[in-house]
Amino acid sequence: MFDSLSLKLEKAFQTLKGQGRITEINIATTVKEIRKALIDADVNYKVAKEVTDEIREKALGQNVLTSISPGQLLTKITNDELTLLMGGESEDIKLDGNPAIILIAGLQGSGKTTFSGKLASYLKRQGRQVLLTACDIYRPAAIDQLKVLGEQIGVEVYAEPENKDAVKIARAALEHAKKNNHRIVIVDTAGRLAVDEEMMNEIAKLKEALKPSETLFVVDAMTGQDAVNTAKAFNDRLDFNGVVLTKMDGDTRGGAALSIRKVVEKPIKFISSGEKMEAIDRFYPDRMASRILGMGDVVSLVEKAQQTFDEEEARRLNAKMRKNQFDFNDFLSQLEQIKKMGNMKDLLGMIPGMGKAMKDVDIDDNSFKPIEAIIRSMTMDERQNPDKLNLSRKNRIAKGSGTSVQQVNQLLKQFEGMRKMMKTMNKMGGGKRALSALNPFGR
Repeated sequence: MFDSLSLKLEKAFQTLKGQGRITEINIATTVKEIRKALIDADVNYKVAKEVTDEIREKALGQNVLTSISPGQLLTKITNDELTLLMGGESEDIKLDGNPAIILIAGLQGSGKTTFSGKLASYLKRQGRQVLLTACDIYRPAAIDQLKVLGEQIGVEVYAEPENKDAVKIARAALEHAKKNNHRIVIVDTAGRLAVDEEMMNEIAKLKEALKPSETLFVVDAMTGQDAVNTAKAFNDRLDFNGVVLTKMDGDTRGGAALSIRKVVEKPIKFISSGEKMEAIDRFYPDRMASRILGMGDVVSLVEKAQQTFDEEEARRLNAKMRKNQFDFNDFLSQLEQIKKMGNMKDLLGMIPGMGKAMKDVDIDDNSFKPIEAIIRSMTMDERQNPDKLNLSRKNRIAKGSGTSVQQVNQLLKQFEGMRKMMKTMNKMGGGKRALSALNPFGR
């Protein structure tokens, strides 16, 4: 999302390159470029001015140490100010009550229903008993969509398709949750194409009736400054607890993420992207600031790996690697785990310095499909013993996978190279350390 802003900020810091110290003249030029970059990213003008005034004031009061450059110092100050702008500290959701009630609000098309499913999946992975409740009484597809998501993640969905009273549905769901030991109830509500009185009255009645421990406002990050204005209108009426930014993988300027906390004075609690149920992250202002400034986000990358990779499976694979027994079944298992972590371009962007390098690179998540097709076209014996793959077998595999013999040969060559590398590491005695780095549960 922040590719354009990151590049413009980098350009702004370039104005200090070669400068021995910070002066009023060079800092004025740099701050002007930072402000322009923020405004171009759709950050509210008043917010952009306040932030850059703070950056300027703090930069002029600093002495540049011999070990760092003026550009590095200003990057640090900007990182701190962006972190403060987005809230400073990460704030978790409140789960008070038995059951705890989470009310989801937002405009139609903002991604409320999908987010409700993602949040249920997120909480279920923490070992919590969750009930999804369908209170969108106007859009029939919303109930069906929530049921599909619930089935996908293994979470029960409470719905009364014939009932047109959202408050009664929610109260019945609450009673159902108490009887069936559900500790958390997530209530998906109706949205409109724009803020209107009828919608506000309904969501206000739901909040009054349920007294939720948490009310989350879901907003489409791609709507830019309009997202901030909509959030303000909802907050004035609902006094929600936190904001959720969806569609963070979209091609947008990202100003909403930077402005929304300052304008509505409520924390951003979650961000999400794509349709995968795993694509939800708790919002950390400091990590987001680092990503915007091209410094990556290794902590989030490791956390994603820890959430996705099965510890026992990782240990099993580690043992096979150390014994040089890694085969195509194991390779396929690893691919499936990596795919669960999310969008590959986003993941690579979390590695420091990779954001800029990946700017014009198009990484299609479907690029794994030919590899998977080739492996799935092999017999179990062939997967365990790739050396048996003669030309006849390769032709059969290519035909069965819809690929070419050249692609099959290329995969075999890459796989053999990987196995040789593992074997070499084991012989050198560094296998255990090196292999531990390949997965978060390495021992």
